[in-house]
Amino acid sequence: MKKTLLAAALMAGFAGVAHAETSVTLYGILDAGIGYQKVKGSEGYVTSGPQTEINSKRTGLINGIQSGNRWGLKGSEDLGDGLRAVFVLESGFDMGTGNSGQGGRLFGRQATLGLAGDSWGQLDFGRQTNIASKYLASVADPFGGGFDQANIGGAFTAADTVRYDNLVMYQTPNFSGFQFGVGYSFNANGKQAWDKDLPLYETGNPNSIGTANSKDFNQQAITAGLRYANGPVGVALTYDQIRKRGLNPASGNQGAGATYSGAQDTTVRSWNIGGSYDFEVIKAYLAFGQTRNGLFENRTFGEDLNQQALLGKGLKVNSYLVGLSAPVGAGTVMGSWTMADPDKAPDSFYQSYAHDSWEMKKQHTFSLGYSHPLSKRTNVYAIGSYVKNVYFMPDAKSTLIGVGLRHQF
Repeated sequence: MKKTLLAAALMAGFAGVAHAETSVTLYGILDAGIGYQKVKGSEGYVTSGPQTEINSKRTGLINGIQSGNRWGLKGSEDLGDGLRAVFVLESGFDMGTGNSGQGGRLFGRQATLGLAGDSWGQLDFGRQTNIASKYLASVADPFGGGFDQANIGGAFTAADTVRYDNLVMYQTPNFSGFQFGVGYSFNANGKQAWDKDLPLYETGNPNSIGTANSKDFNQQAITAGLRYANGPVGVALTYDQIRKRGLNPASGNQGAGATYSGAQDTTVRSWNIGGSYDFEVIKAYLAFGQTRNGLFENRTFGEDLNQQALLGKGLKVNSYLVGLSAPVGAGTVMGSWTMADPDKAPDSFYQSYAHDSWEMKKQHTFSLGYSHPLSKRTNVYAIGSYVKNVYFMPDAKSTLIGVGLRHQF
């Protein structure tokens, strides 16, 4: 059971603001185990020179597979008349090294402050996940948005736990299973830039003036969705778009947390629909989506295999998921197949690779997992997942096999 503490019991700094109506909860997830990982293929599509062949494997500690390791603080204050002030500060980390995740951010998983009301919903300000990651994975993925490369985000990149900085998000209350959410990010990655260029002097050269990032470098994002979850039925429809300004397709960094250079602006869009139905003996899942002009999240396989000059204007990807889950004893068996079909390569791809040997291939992921509870807070799991044609590269493969232990507090 989560330990709910008065603010004064957590740290002395809270002592002056503690009230009987205010509570703070310390919570977290710890996930680690033993596994085998192998990546094989070319380093990626490069604009010149030979491909760097990769054939690497690793056996040993795995962590954050079912759920990313995290700790956090969340709290609320009763303001009266059904109104509450709410906040969440959540930090991710690597169990193997103790290092912070999300690029070293202190509260990289979430940092929000907002107002909530039972009758009108909740309004949050700050860094948080987008609607597709919240809604689609919860109803359309047998792996619940977890289990590393097995989860829905491998093909539906807008639902790959995408986080936006500077995000304002509103979600309605749950009306008989229906819930709607919408959000807008003023800059999806980093501090919001000023509305005009700022003078920038080179170190040691006061006569040289450049310009710092202006508003033209803000990556505005929109996220919205509707979900229904009641009884055996779960359905979600989501839409996301992000304006990636100054995008250079050859830079290779296309994730929501990437840095961009060059002169090309690109608006990446994605819509997805998915759902599930619980037949009690078995639960079935289906999902379909389309992404245009890039991918939303840059997933790395083995820290080596990632996309290079693939993504940008013109890219069209259709995504599919078929999954099943079923109770087995006290535990649950999960299985899924996802496919990301590059219906059309980006414009830059055709400029760089004008021969058939560079044809983009469909990315297929086959996954099977099992989770068994040891208590309400602790479970063991096993996972096997295989990806063919990683990031549409015809010779790229990724294999993950592991067993782990997860504890929630």
